[in-house]
Amino acid sequence: MIADRPPSSRVALAGSPERPVPHGFDQAMSSPVPASPATLPLRQPATVLVVDDEPRLQETTRRVLDDEFEVLTAGSADEARAILQERAVSVILCDQRMPGQTGVEFLCEVRETWPDVVRIIVSGYTDSEDIVAGINRAGIHQFILKPWLPDHLIETVRQAAEAQSLQHDMRRLDLELRGSVPLLRRRSHEKLARVQSEFGFDSIVRSPGSPLDPVCVLAAKLARYDLSLLILGESGTGKELLARAIHYGSPRAAGPFVVENCAAVADTLLESELFGHKRGAFTGAFQDHTGLFQQANGGTIFLDEIGDMSLSFQVKLLRVLQEGEVRPVGSTRAVPVDVRVIAATHRDLEREVEAGRFREDLYYRIATATLSMPPLRERSGDLVPIAQKLLQDIAGQVPQRGGLAFAGNALAVLLSYPWPGNIRELRNEIYRAVALSDDDLIRADAFSPKVLRGQPATPGASGMVMHATTGTLQERLDAMEAMLIKEALLRHRWNRTRVAAELGLSRAGLRQKMQRFGLEERT
Repeated sequence: MIADRPPSSRVALAGSPERPVPHGFDQAMSSPVPASPATLPLRQPATVLVVDDEPRLQETTRRVLDDEFEVLTAGSADEARAILQERAVSVILCDQRMPGQTGVEFLCEVRETWPDVVRIIVSGYTDSEDIVAGINRAGIHQFILKPWLPDHLIETVRQAAEAQSLQHDMRRLDLELRGSVPLLRRRSHEKLARVQSEFGFDSIVRSPGSPLDPVCVLAAKLARYDLSLLILGESGTGKELLARAIHYGSPRAAGPFVVENCAAVADTLLESELFGHKRGAFTGAFQDHTGLFQQANGGTIFLDEIGDMSLSFQVKLLRVLQEGEVRPVGSTRAVPVDVRVIAATHRDLEREVEAGRFREDLYYRIATATLSMPPLRERSGDLVPIAQKLLQDIAGQVPQRGGLAFAGNALAVLLSYPWPGNIRELRNEIYRAVALSDDDLIRADAFSPKVLRGQPATPGASGMVMHATTGTLQERLDAMEAMLIKEALLRHRWNRTRVAAELGLSRAGLRQKMQRFGLEERT
């Protein structure tokens, strides 16, 4: 089944397969005693229903899927409805724009009548309203844009069919285990222990003696008490990671962990996202929606970038925190909630309060205790283990590149850059380098020019980056010259002939400058 929440929010519940989790976590959450392949029952091919009013596209889709699935076709919603009444279908591929009834409208009906069927919408139009409507109303598993690639279509349908099959197996196992309370309790504790190990404070990558150590020690102490916390730090420093560790180190660990980025949603939508709404409360409210505060009941809600919230909405949030209840939009009844609030922002909220941009009473309500995440440039000792962990994660997402490793000169380049975008920027840079590398050894020349220069790209008078900001004129010129030579060497993989030609130097002149500036090749 597809969750009813919109894509801007994410819900994490211990043991739930529907929340976004790091790569490999689904394997960690599986049964500790996997069944032998010889004991698994043989499965019939999954049945896929293709609904499209164009016969040519029906036939094309059938030919692509026919080798692996049993494919049924329908030219309209009425034909598809008749098939569903007679046949068991695992996956529906439905075109969005059809005469009489749109794909989203039909899949909403499918969701009500045949909720186990995995629903996929196919469209040649990039209408964002259709996409959002499909996710919110019809529980769409995937949105495929025409013209699709055969391999992508097969893989998408394969994953949808597997999800439906696993859901069926889980329902059957739940029925078998319903009477075994001790076994269920033990397995629940085992899964919770795995989750806590996966997301606890030890999972925050850092080196011995890291500036993050005292932050984690303080956070671990505060986690035991039901206090509202405020996490400060630049964007990309890992504030959400720390908030998740606090949740799983608290007495609320068995409850849900819900995340909302307050800067990514307008006030009119944020109220509905956090507090929920009733059907018909506003245009587009086709059904009741449970807000994130209710979804987080018994657990923790993480409000990221709370400093970007408008003053008018701050009043509404303050009332919820004071009263311990929410009132969905369009409802006359308040709903009590038991939620721990962890907020985060990259802004200096005390200055925002002084400037009148943030309410003082709300600030003291959310900041019972404050934690500060140091930026990556102040954690140089952590950069190498973080980069290694990010490379491992990327390797796990790209199976054909499983043996990825950094060359020595690559790590030296990473250490020379200040990373204003912090860990998020580091991950993007490593992903880019992996994509541009011809083999599994990531070399320095695969990084972007700004990282090779060792400074963020801030244009000067001639569009270049000035490194040295102190010293004599000659010292500054030497620093600039060394930077240009180093960048060229890395870009040309230390081919001195090419570097000398590019810079207008002889090989002997280049060698002298390299010796003068201490530029030696590092592999």
